[in-house]
Amino acid sequence: QVQLVESGGGLVQAGGSLRLSCAASGRTFSNYHMAWFRQAPGKEREFVAAIIRTGRYTFYADSVKGRFTISRDNAKNTVYLQMNSLKPEDTADYYCALKDGGVVTEGLLRYSTAYDNWGQGTQVTVSS
Repeated sequence: QVQLVESGGGLVQAGGSLRLSCAASGRTFSNYHMAWFRQAPGKEREFVAAIIRTGRYTFYADSVKGRFTISRDNAKNTVYLQMNSLKPEDTADYYCALKDGGVVTEGLLRYSTAYDNWGQGTQVTVSS
């Protein structure tokens, strides 16, 4: 069982930046595709970004494209989410997720049900 631990959340003003980290332990990190999802109060969990196990391809929700960047460092067993130009509507709990590294499609990576392991989440609050 891979353990995922997110960090880096906090309170930031609109227009500011945060960098989330998700550290994985337990198995070979480079075998897994990774993603970030978020869930705002009273709303369903939604896809934010995904990165395949090699890091070669990344995918984003339209709402964050151009503002957020997902990356990974397989040597450090860590995936990152750099969030710039934050907006109040980005306020949510952010979760990293892991999926076994087989053949996937972009469409599949956008579904939360495709993922095998989840972190406990880190809260991001953007004030206006």
